[in-house]
Amino acid sequence: MSDGDELRRSLGVFDAVVIGLGSMVGAGIFAALGPAARAAGAGLLPGLALAAVVAYCNATSSARLAALYPVSGGTYLYGRKRLGDFWGYLAGWGFVVGKTASCAAMALTVGAYAWPSQAHAVAVAAVVTLTAVNYVGVQKSAWLTRVVVALVLAVLAAVVVAAFASGNADVDRLQLAGASIGGVVQAAGLLFFAFAGYARIATLGEEARDPARTIPRAIPLALAIALVFYALVGVAALAALGPQRLAASTAPLADAVRAAGAGWLAPVVRVGAAMAALGSLLALILGVSRTTLAMARDRHLPHALSAVHPRFEVPHRAELLVGVVVAVLAATADLRGAIGFSSFAVLIYYAVANAAALTLRANEGRPHRVIPLLGLAGCVGLAFAMPLPSVLSGIAVLGVGVAAYAARRALGGRTGLAH
Repeated sequence: MSDGDELRRSLGVFDAVVIGLGSMVGAGIFAALGPAARAAGAGLLPGLALAAVVAYCNATSSARLAALYPVSGGTYLYGRKRLGDFWGYLAGWGFVVGKTASCAAMALTVGAYAWPSQAHAVAVAAVVTLTAVNYVGVQKSAWLTRVVVALVLAVLAAVVVAAFASGNADVDRLQLAGASIGGVVQAAGLLFFAFAGYARIATLGEEARDPARTIPRAIPLALAIALVFYALVGVAALAALGPQRLAASTAPLADAVRAAGAGWLAPVVRVGAAMAALGSLLALILGVSRTTLAMARDRHLPHALSAVHPRFEVPHRAELLVGVVVAVLAATADLRGAIGFSSFAVLIYYAVANAAALTLRANEGRPHRVIPLLGLAGCVGLAFAMPLPSVLSGIAVLGVGVAAYAARRALGGRTGLAH
């Protein structure tokens, strides 16, 4: 690729951490606690721990690979480099379709919290607005994400303080009686959806200053900060509501502050949820468009999508296409179905990342072998522990991608990595 097709390296460790947090603190903390409680009751806390272990393994594998290959594409690129063309393509296809569904889910979350009776219209407006923000440059996107993350973390801290400062929180509600292993594993799969944001950092490798230093530091740091907040909020919500009420809640954090006698905080939580989902949507659109750029460069997607804007230095055609597709999904899709499908596809994406990390040599920054092995097994296990409709739809859509790849190869469409 020529110098004119490269992206501007403008992101330091702090901005990269913020972009990762912007992806993580939206979906799970406001939306996944209820479904996880329905799957496992108070067992959602061990489920959170299991999801965090798998996410840590994935983060470590991704960080080592991203430092070695600091260009756009993430696991799509790592799979092609380390495992072969097909595995890279499978990862890229899984990421693009899975995270496009995630974008729609986050847009619908914005609508559900901001204006429930007009959720789809608000969702489409959010997609159009944030696509425009991304179009004018990643540095502006990082600045906006920084503001969103600061506001959301402040809201989450207020929820935790309100829950524990009241006399209604009861630590006995944290007991694991009745939790099953299958429920805990399914809860982990649902909560993993909330940890997946660190991948946005890896897909921005071509836009990071000194990526060999920035990416390995930013990914585990963003993951650790998110885990601390998830654990505190999960414990607070369980202690305030108990597993049964938490499982039945569609707005668990708003209900938690009401149960704690701080009903005045509920509207603030609603605003915080909308802001968190906006932050996730902003970073998700960034990640999907960069993987689309990488696949287009290698002609796995139309090559026209590899264009980089001469002024803003962003993949503008890829961003516009992603924005249009997400807007259509946001106008028509079901939130729960979008989340389930996304979780399955993205876990397959990370399975490929761990398999690629297993091939690293010592002089390439290889992690301890148990980390990618545990990550690979964890990703496959969590993926197939998801609800059956999510598994079946995920297999079907991945199958469509595999069929398209096979047809292209049969017609003689052989590609190589960009030279």
